[in-house]
Amino acid sequence: MDDDRKQSDLPEGLSRRSFLRGGAAGAMATGLLPAALQAKAEAADSVSGETVVGPGKVAVALTVNGRQRDLEIEPRVTLLDALREELDLTGAKKVCDRATCGACTVLQNGAPVYACTVLAIAAQGSEITTIESLGTPDDMHPIQAAFVDNDAQQCGFCTPGFMMASKAFLDRNPNPTLEQVEQGLGGNLCRCGTYNGIKQVLLTTGRA
Repeated sequence: MDDDRKQSDLPEGLSRRSFLRGGAAGAMATGLLPAALQAKAEAADSVSGETVVGPGKVAVALTVNGRQRDLEIEPRVTLLDALREELDLTGAKKVCDRATCGACTVLQNGAPVYACTVLAIAAQGSEITTIESLGTPDDMHPIQAAFVDNDAQQCGFCTPGFMMASKAFLDRNPNPTLEQVEQGLGGNLCRCGTYNGIKQVLLTTGRA
C-alpha cells in the first residue's frame, strides 16, 4: 500500500524503477560535463588565439628579489604558495588567505599586493620583492630597525606584510602625516594591536 502511494506521486507512465534508472543515467552523464566544458573552452580559446594552459603543471618563470626562478607548477597556484612552497621564501605569511589581513603582502613592480590573490603564472614578467631581500639581522633596512626601535612587533605574523607595505608607502611618500600613514596602511591588520608602534615607524623613518 505504501509503495502504491509513493508511485502515485510520480508522473503518469513512470515507475519508481524507471525513475531511479533514469536518475542514475543522468548522474553518470553529468560526469562527462567537465570534459565537455573543457573542450568547449579550448575551442573558444582557439578561436580567440589564446593559449590554453593546465590543468597540469606548466613552466613558470618568476623574477623574485632580482633573480629568475624557474618553476613547474599548476596554473591555479598562487604567488604566495609558489613563494612559500616552491621557493622556500616563507617571510610572507598565509593567514586569512582572502586578501583581508595583509600578512602576505609583497611588492610587485614596487606596488604592494596580496600574494594570496595573485596567480604565480600571472606574475611572470614583473619584479617580485619579498621581505627576504629587505635586510639581514646584521644589516637591517631602516624600516626593520625602526620596527625594533619602536617595539612595533609582537607575535610577528603580520610584521613582514607591514614592513613591505611600509616600504612601498614610504617610497611614494617619504614625509607622511599621521593621517596619511593611517590611510596608507589600511590594508594591513595587526591582531596584537601594535598600531601605535607601527605608525611611529613610518613617521620616524620617513623623516630620517
